[in-house]
Formats: sequence, structure tokens, C-alpha cells
Amino acid sequence: MRCELITWHGFQRLGRQLAYQIREAAFQPDVIVGIARGGYMPARLLSDYLGIMNLASFRIEHYRGAHKQPVTRVKYPLAAELSGQRVLLVDDVSDTGDTFEVALRHVHERGEPAAVRTAVMHHKITSTYVPDFYAKKVVKWRWIVYPWALMEDLTSLIRAMESQPSTVQGILQRLQHEHGIRVSPATVVDVLNFMQPAG
Repeated sequence: MRCELITWHGFQRLGRQLAYQIREAAFQPDVIVGIARGGYMPARLLSDYLGIMNLASFRIEHYRGAHKQPVTRVKYPLAAELSGQRVLLVDDVSDTGDTFEVALRHVHERGEPAAVRTAVMHHKITSTYVPDFYAKKVVKWRWIVYPWALMEDLTSLIRAMESQPSTVQGILQRLQHEHGIRVSPATVVDVLNFMQPAG
């Protein structure tokens, strides 16, 4: 699985680009709603750029039901009342599109907004849903590793390695060869430490 690692600097650059898109479209939200967990950081950055203090969130999770079919559902509902509000709904990436389908239904259940627009850092053309705003279009599919999910994603990649290398250097080489990403040795050490039970 090919991956693209986004640095904090890269995230800030993408967020700035997204904020300018929204500004140039003359869309002025009353409230920004982040889809947890991936949308937390982009939503917060956009609230800073756009000067919107009303920031809310809800969580959507993906799980497999009894028949092993992927199901997307709202786990922690939105507490905010959205009637008559201009809403900017934010996530990190539009990958399959099912998250936004569920999220948009949920937003409309919280009172009928005056307007809803959607925004992401990355839009993959494989997605069935096209956000109103996106900083970058991903034509050739790859997994996007965001800086706020680095530990989680690296843990998954390392655990999935067949014949996991016994050294940090070996893991670094496999990450670069198999996934196309480079991280520091210290990051791999952190991942390995946190993969072990505390104590």
C-alpha cells in the first residue's frame, strides 16, 4: 500500500490554501463542524484563518456488522443546534464518500441549516462524494498519513509487516520500500514503545 506522509508544515500549507478557496467563494460560515477524529485539526485551523469562533464536532465510525459489510454510523452526535446557520462541514479526506453521506444527513437532523458546504484537505477521485472545497485532488489512490495520526498509522503498518524486522533500521527500510514513506528513527522507537503494554 503506497502512502503519502503529510508533515505539520504541509498540513498548514494545505489548510491555508483551503481557507483562501473558501474566502474567494465568499462563503462565510456561522459555525464550523469537524467530523471526528480526522476533521478536528483541519476544522480548528480553518476556524483560525476564517475567524470563526463557533466550532463543533461529532464522531462517525466505520465498523463491520454481522455479515461483514462495512457500516458507517454516527457514534457521538452533534450537540449544536444548526437551524438557520451557515455550516462548514470539515474532514481530513474524502476517500470513499460514505462518511460525508452520513455526516450530511446528521447535520440536517440538527435543525435545517441556511446553507451547508463541505471541505477537506485531500479529495480522492475514487470518492462518490465531491466536497465543495478541497486543497488537493488525489488522482492515483494512496493512503494519506496525517501528522495527527502518525502513531496510529505507523503502528498498523508495522504490525502488518510479515517477518517484522528486529531492528529500527530494518523497519525504516521496509516502510520506505513497501509504503514509500520516510520517518525518523526516533518516531519508530516511539511507535515500538507504545505498541507495548505500559508498565
